[in-house]
Amino acid sequence: MRRENEQQESAQPQAEWQSPTTLGRDDNFAIWVLIVTGFVLILNETLMNVALPVLMAEMHVEASTGQWLTAGFLLTMSVVIPITGTLIQRMQTRTLYFTAVGFFTLGTLLAAIAPGFAVLLAGRVIQAVGTAIIMPLMMTTVMTLVPTDMRGKVMGRISMVISLAPALGPTISGLVIQFFNWRVLFIMVLPIVIGAGIFAHLKLRNVGYKMYRKIDLLSVLLTVPGFGLTVYGLSTIGEGAAHGGGLNTQAFVIIAVGLVCLALFVWRQSTLAESNRALLDLRVFKFRPFWIGSILMALSMAAMFGTFMLLPLYAANVLDWDTLHVGLVLLPGSLLMAGLGQPVGRLVDLFGARLVMIPGVVLNSVALWLATLFNESTQTWFVLLAQVTLSLGLAFTFTPLFSTLMGSLPPHLTAHGSAVVSTLQQVAGAAGTAIFVMIFSATSAALAASGSAEITAYTAGVHQAYLVAAILITAAAPIVALIPGKSSGDSTAQMPH
Repeated sequence: MRRENEQQESAQPQAEWQSPTTLGRDDNFAIWVLIVTGFVLILNETLMNVALPVLMAEMHVEASTGQWLTAGFLLTMSVVIPITGTLIQRMQTRTLYFTAVGFFTLGTLLAAIAPGFAVLLAGRVIQAVGTAIIMPLMMTTVMTLVPTDMRGKVMGRISMVISLAPALGPTISGLVIQFFNWRVLFIMVLPIVIGAGIFAHLKLRNVGYKMYRKIDLLSVLLTVPGFGLTVYGLSTIGEGAAHGGGLNTQAFVIIAVGLVCLALFVWRQSTLAESNRALLDLRVFKFRPFWIGSILMALSMAAMFGTFMLLPLYAANVLDWDTLHVGLVLLPGSLLMAGLGQPVGRLVDLFGARLVMIPGVVLNSVALWLATLFNESTQTWFVLLAQVTLSLGLAFTFTPLFSTLMGSLPPHLTAHGSAVVSTLQQVAGAAGTAIFVMIFSATSAALAASGSAEITAYTAGVHQAYLVAAILITAAAPIVALIPGKSSGDSTAQMPH
């Protein structure tokens, strides 16, 4: 009887839910508040990259210890995000929002006043809990409040957050560290987050239907080694290569253990799905647009994060650029992606995702083929051209992808879909970085061992990594033909395939 009640409870929202026909002024304002909050929180994911050498020197820690300020943040996010699908369904929107902001604010305060490395790391971990919650919550809220014919436009705003925030992190960090104390990195975001929280208190309302299901403890326990070890192993596999050494072979063992636990997690969710008790409902992949879009999303995120790793390696070891120079070259493309978020979203609403994505995947391919031409004497303008072309392509890729992924799901799976998409971003970003750095490291090490000059070996490694990326993106381009077009209408009404 209890099992039947749970199933009826889960099914009820599907029958009652209707897509909104208008977006009220207050709800539109609340969405902007969520986007601003998400931007600031996601910005912190890469804010520590440039500051690490300064922090290590001041706190007298080695690189292997200091890197945990970034790895710990990433690890915490990868563990918490899979749980958010269930949290969104169990908790009120306002409660979950202020929980996220509360965690982030507490972590930021701890980091700003940290007397030593341990407290700073604790602050970063607490920050990551808030960041992990806010992104799925933002996507789920948008899908609940926004009418179908406006989702592309609003998803463009979310695309702006996802693309601009991580890219701006190193640039902002480089500027702050050059002129101020590292603590300013944390202090400067507090007024923005607190201000957004005040506006959210006034405008954000509870949306969606609550389904109070028991959280499966075994699923929660499997997320830690499953997602945590997999993402951490991927993110550290090329750690030695980034500093001129070889691959971190221990990372392969960590990844293997993580993948085994991940397989157990998937099996557990499949078992629980029939009774609607899955922690992360993987039935979202039964919807054809969702799983097709997931493939393209993974490849696009891998290309973006892989480029963020490859370009600094190439610039530092071959072109002898400093980090600020690299950050300034990355900045125009990031700003372009941010500026195009809403215009591309409007195009999605007018013409459908497929037509908008075609120029996007073509530009992505062209940019990566341009990058295969990088050498020891490449000028700044050419690197900038390749990076801006890639950013333009990604701008025409991410927004229609988000619209396709989230719009293809029925309302009762939206929260789980947003958690899956956010998890996919973390895993794909880490995997892309690991794969490209592995190729770079293996190629450059082999040439160096055969007697080639160091700069020649590094250039060949970068060329080979970009070549593989270009081939993968070009080969994946035909998948766009399977993305639904404008004629599909409201995709939430589609049946799974």
